[in-house]
Amino acid sequence: MRKFLINVNGTKYEVEVEEIDAKAVKAAPAPESPKEAPKAEPKPAGNGEKVTSPMPGNILSVAVKEGDTVKEGQQLMILEAMKMENEILAPCAGKVTSVAVAKGSTVESGSLLCTIA
Repeated sequence: MRKFLINVNGTKYEVEVEEIDAKAVKAAPAPESPKEAPKAEPKPAGNGEKVTSPMPGNILSVAVKEGDTVKEGQQLMILEAMKMENEILAPCAGKVTSVAVAKGSTVESGSLLCTIA
C-alpha cells in the first residue's frame, strides 16, 4: 500500500492505494454494451437545410411554424442550455418545411430542430 495526501478545495484527504503487478492481473472480458434502440424523430424531416441543436437543452419557445418564410439570421427558437438562453437562428433564407420540436421539448446535441428549403 502507498499513502497519498490529496488536497481538494483546501481540504486534505489521506488515501491509500494498493499497487498491483500488471502481469498478475487477469484481463476480464469486456461487458456487453446494452443494445440501444434507435431514436425516432418526432416528425419526418422536410426537404432543405436541416437546423440542428448545437448542444443538449430544453426548447423554451418556437418562433416559427411549418410554411413560414424566414430570412437568414432570423430567430427560429430559443434553446435553454446550462441556465442560458441561446437563440437558434436561420442559417439561410427560405421556407420552413418542417418543425421537429415544440415548446418544452428536450433535445440532444445534433437533434433535428427544423428544416428550411
